[in-house]
Amino acid sequence: MDLRAIAMGLAFALMWSSAFTSARMIVADAPPLASLALRFMISGLIGVGIALAAGQSWRLSRAQWRATLIFGLCQNALYLGLNFVAMQWVEASVASIIASTMPLMVAALGWVVFRDRVRPLGVLGLAAGVVGVAIIMGARLSGGVDPVGMALCFVAALALSIATLSVRGAASGGNVMMIVGLQMFVGSAVLAVASVGLETWEVNWTPRLLGAFAYTTLVPGVLATWIWFRLVGRIGAVKAATFHFLNPFFGVAIAAAVLGERLGWLDLVGVAVIAGGILAVQLSKQA
Repeated sequence: MDLRAIAMGLAFALMWSSAFTSARMIVADAPPLASLALRFMISGLIGVGIALAAGQSWRLSRAQWRATLIFGLCQNALYLGLNFVAMQWVEASVASIIASTMPLMVAALGWVVFRDRVRPLGVLGLAAGVVGVAIIMGARLSGGVDPVGMALCFVAALALSIATLSVRGAASGGNVMMIVGLQMFVGSAVLAVASVGLETWEVNWTPRLLGAFAYTTLVPGVLATWIWFRLVGRIGAVKAATFHFLNPFFGVAIAAAVLGERLGWLDLVGVAVIAGGILAVQLSKQA
């Protein structure tokens, strides 16, 4: 893995992890599904506008259209939708920790579906990452975590794993920003229908809500998704997914700094174990 890919992965992990904190702010004052549907509509318009200005076309290949639909449904509607709903009951740091289990799910699905080879050192690294997550989650469970919210977060992580594998080859045909914008529209449409049937639209308009919404729309919404497509196209889904193991560190740290969520010594131990897992996985991928 080259330095550019590492920088892209770190930037993505930081922006992606920050979305848990901004999402926690949003759901405190607005219905989660409706907020996401509006966010994806705006992000989609921005993404498609940038793509058209750059000369990109929406004449995508069949594989790109399939990836666009699956990614829009699994990441935007299911992963983010379920996480937004769950964060009405669980802390942002908990959601980010659970999301870090996604690389193990990606590796397992990649082996079963695509026959990807995971070397022994990589398996040990993924196992270490899970142990680190378990350490952090054990400390949080003792403090009382809502089981329904936690279950929604795990289902969301599985949906993101499917979305990650679905973009294999999607970036190779170009039009990456167009794909980013179009998959936002898919998520917006699905969540809008769900919101109409499941939610009461009551919004408490505050400066914090507006700031969190704008940030989530532009940074994790457009920029991080674009970086993610480029990263998967550059190094592959399994290697790119290991950067999600950084979510506990960034997610817990940002939530502690911005929302005042607690950060204990077991959190730090878990993060150290996860970092070792990342190193092992990356070393296992060296030629």
